[in-house]
Amino acid sequence: MDGENPRARKDLDFFPAQTADRTLIMIKDRLGLVEEGRAIGAELYKVIALLDGYHSLRDIQIELMRQQGGQLVSMEEIETLLNQLDTSYLLDSPRYREAKKEIISRFTAQQVRHCSHAGLSYPEQEEELRRRLESILTIQDVPELPRGKITALVAPHIDLEAGKRVYSSAYQAIRGVKLERVILLGVGHSMTDAMFSLTAKTFETPLGKVEVDQESVKELMKAGNDMLSIDDFAHRDEHSIEFQLIFLQQILRDSAFTIVPVLCGSLMGSLPAYSRKEYRSKAGDFLGILAEAAEDENTILVAGVDFSHIGPKFGHDMPASHMIGESEKHDRQLLDFLCTGNADGFWEESEKVQDRYNVCGFSALACLLETIPPSQGTLLAYETYREEPTKSAVSFTAAIFTSPIP
Repeated sequence: MDGENPRARKDLDFFPAQTADRTLIMIKDRLGLVEEGRAIGAELYKVIALLDGYHSLRDIQIELMRQQGGQLVSMEEIETLLNQLDTSYLLDSPRYREAKKEIISRFTAQQVRHCSHAGLSYPEQEEELRRRLESILTIQDVPELPRGKITALVAPHIDLEAGKRVYSSAYQAIRGVKLERVILLGVGHSMTDAMFSLTAKTFETPLGKVEVDQESVKELMKAGNDMLSIDDFAHRDEHSIEFQLIFLQQILRDSAFTIVPVLCGSLMGSLPAYSRKEYRSKAGDFLGILAEAAEDENTILVAGVDFSHIGPKFGHDMPASHMIGESEKHDRQLLDFLCTGNADGFWEESEKVQDRYNVCGFSALACLLETIPPSQGTLLAYETYREEPTKSAVSFTAAIFTSPIP
């Protein structure tokens, strides 16, 4: 421990899980330092919530005494507790920062971005994965599409089983399309300090390797400047691009295509004011290069996004069932603006609710709206997955965009 007021890590996800007799708080650590499946009691979680770098050891002592009905808790016990938290990598301490630095260093030195979800979210053997993807793709009939050149696709990044019908609608829509390059816009779920993250690494899945368009990434890196994350570590475990890639490899298995992988971070914390004006002002050069690339007739944009995340798992104080009417209305408004290319309306709708419904794909879709050639969107599917154990829910969609053929 250092001499500062103790501070908990900000890169951990906490969500409640109900057992037969108590509520536990599960911990998810994308770095993998906290053991998989680790859970803590609600009382300890309240203590961790105090560890913001501002509360002193005395503040923590008072909270623990309050929890224990006024029973004395010594400073030695506080120190022991904090040391246990540090040993478990729950604190933002020198020990944690050194371990994180080593993990990031190992990843950035690699030339290949290996798949992170094979064997967890989908099969790790090629033939088994192809059968799985094909079974998803054939769930839905091929949708009737508007005439015109396909310019972009919006697809989910939720678990494949939960979103299988919507994945089917999305990727059936571009099956057979001849492509040389795909600009992949994903959500940087672990990004906290940058608007975008790029990588030049080759992507590898059980279906083979896909090369990155090195020239495009190089140009974007020059334009991105201080908007980019300082390294490409956000790509290591991110599934929002990986899930799109395996579907693309399946439906484009006879085509050699490259990708431009762009992870989009939260805009709430990246902009001085949450508005389209500020977004365009700060990211204009970067967006301009992406827009130029998207104009190529053999290129399309693919955004791997989900929409509203509601319920206790996502920080709300009520179950998703009490919010779902409002969140779906919000989603539908965003989709209307998205499909008509109304970027101002898209931003205003999100500003109006201050992202109350945690639309995690907002930043990637905001990027899509600024970079897509003039197009009309068509909604293909919309669903909500309800996770009953946590009384939470996630919505997701599929949409195709086409431009008129001259």
